[in-house]
Amino acid sequence: MERIAAALALVLASTLVLVAGCRNETETYNPSIDPADFVAAIDSQYLPLIPGTTFIYEGQTGDGAERNEVYVSHQTKEILGVSCVEVRDRVWLEGDLIEDTLDWYAQDKDGNVWYFGEDSKEYHSGKVVSTAGSWEAGVNGAKPGIIMEANPEIGDSYRQEYYKGEAEDMAEVLGLDESVAVAYGSFNSCLKTKEYSPLERGVVENKYYASGVGNILTITVKGGSERSELVGITTQ
Repeated sequence: MERIAAALALVLASTLVLVAGCRNETETYNPSIDPADFVAAIDSQYLPLIPGTTFIYEGQTGDGAERNEVYVSHQTKEILGVSCVEVRDRVWLEGDLIEDTLDWYAQDKDGNVWYFGEDSKEYHSGKVVSTAGSWEAGVNGAKPGIIMEANPEIGDSYRQEYYKGEAEDMAEVLGLDESVAVAYGSFNSCLKTKEYSPLERGVVENKYYASGVGNILTITVKGGSERSELVGITTQ
């Protein structure tokens, strides 16, 4: 009985340490943001966001054909003292608008691209039905995260955003030399990432980024079978 009691005590202690470690990880995530550390342009190798550029994606979901347009606007928004580029991301399903989101990004002097928040609206029959997932760094405890590293290395993992219970996306670098063919073209030496969230434990996406272009392909590898690929880029 003493052996069993000791074993149970060890298991309980290990569990408490694990839980405490997870809690501590969340509590200690507190990126230091100094506006002086950021630059005006976002010219990241894998995520260039040049104002006036529109990235067009198409794919199939379980509900039908989907079209996604990501427009890098000339608008900016100051968040935590940092001037962020505003990007409008709209999604249509079978021709009907289902999502319209404003995202805010900024690049630091080292070349990392930070995600400072989003204003997300979901639509049904032309009406806004949800704003879930919206957040802004510095408001109600929300914190910015890195959406793209300056020099990604296999095995790197990082928070892309943090607003407890609403926005907790994470990413991990899986590859740096992927070959990918999409409607827009064929690319070599692509970055491959895994994106996931503790808020949606059953869903995992793989994203592919081409140097000088940006995101070219997104595939849901767990929790669905969606595929969205780059079909065109326009500038104005």
